[in-house]
Amino acid sequence: MSDFLLPDIGEGIVECEVVEWRVAEGDTIEEDQPIVEVMTDKALVEITAPEAGTVTKLYVAQGKIAKVHAPLYAYQTTGQTNNDTAAIEQAPSVPPSSDAMAADEDNVSQPPNNQAVVPAPSSKVPASPAVRRLVREYSLALSDISGSGKDGRVLKEDVLAHLNAPAVSHQTASVSMPSSTGLAPSKVEPLRGVRAVMAKRMVEAASSIPHFHYGEEIDVTELLALRERLKPQVEAKGERLTLMPFFMKAMALAVAETPIINAQLNSEANELSYYDQCNIGMAVDSKAGLLVPNVKGVEGLTLFEIAKEVGRLTNAAREGRVEQSDLKGGTISISNIGALGGTYAAPIINAPEAAIVAIGKTQWLPRFDEHGAVQRRAILTVTWAGDHRFIDGGTIARFCNAWKGFLEAPESMLLHLA
Repeated sequence: MSDFLLPDIGEGIVECEVVEWRVAEGDTIEEDQPIVEVMTDKALVEITAPEAGTVTKLYVAQGKIAKVHAPLYAYQTTGQTNNDTAAIEQAPSVPPSSDAMAADEDNVSQPPNNQAVVPAPSSKVPASPAVRRLVREYSLALSDISGSGKDGRVLKEDVLAHLNAPAVSHQTASVSMPSSTGLAPSKVEPLRGVRAVMAKRMVEAASSIPHFHYGEEIDVTELLALRERLKPQVEAKGERLTLMPFFMKAMALAVAETPIINAQLNSEANELSYYDQCNIGMAVDSKAGLLVPNVKGVEGLTLFEIAKEVGRLTNAAREGRVEQSDLKGGTISISNIGALGGTYAAPIINAPEAAIVAIGKTQWLPRFDEHGAVQRRAILTVTWAGDHRFIDGGTIARFCNAWKGFLEAPESMLLHLA
């Protein structure tokens, strides 16, 4: 019988959540058959069988955390005999090493009826290094927390339950009187996967980057008309033409006029790196959380090529199956909040990028023409956020004006196409 170890998925990922087992214990599997889906802090990853055989044990329950290089499941290869199986079943069990126990902090079996097992005061409370670190962060005593894991092992869930216990206790004791300390939550769950990364990055970006916001209105009447003329040609090739490819192409052209918008400041805030390649990210509201894949080298792509990439990345992100390479290397980002109905938004920069724009919904509004006559025009609201450590108001205003010029007179982009 062989153990399948969770492989190194890359990007410094050390753990992931088991989203769905595609097999059960006792199932026969074929080589390259999908076995399990796991969620990293980047995307959903499908893991396949290395060889044919029979699944004998699932080490990590669905919804629990698996560690890289720790056993994920056990299987018996097709070539093993019944005698081999009997020998394995009769072999004495070997207690796992402390390293293996630490790697399996969230994957231990639960006692019957979820009854907490409290260790004897004289014994050392079993817990993984990650749990001990969490306990220290909240200035708690490990011995005060009831462990629900095997042999009283304290899990992350136990620490969170302990933190919530005072509020629950107070609420129970004061049924006839509202608690002055606030309501007890009906559910507490740890942030994992993409949402955990999003929370961390947004806190870091908001606290470490001084944001400068700049709003503008763009008349996209001509742009909408151009898209309608081009849509049949794009759809004939099996693709969909939205406004996003136009936003991206115009942005790459405007970056060429204001290259500092495509630059990045190092962590010491003493060096700027400029990039000729414009990799434009687009925020996608996926089922796994906010993902920002980017279209590489927009400055060298045609509108059709950009539309094709936008479609590919959008579909992949909504399914949580974006490749790691599609999430790396972004230089500037677009958040199309208008697709969900928003008019204005103040976006947070996707560090280490220098700027991001939030695009609102398009509204048909009355506007005066050059002769003073009122016309019906398609007006789009946009809000830029720039890193105010090295981008000032004048810089982002000039950049936005160049971008706006290409969008309001989309035929002008033809002059810049190779």
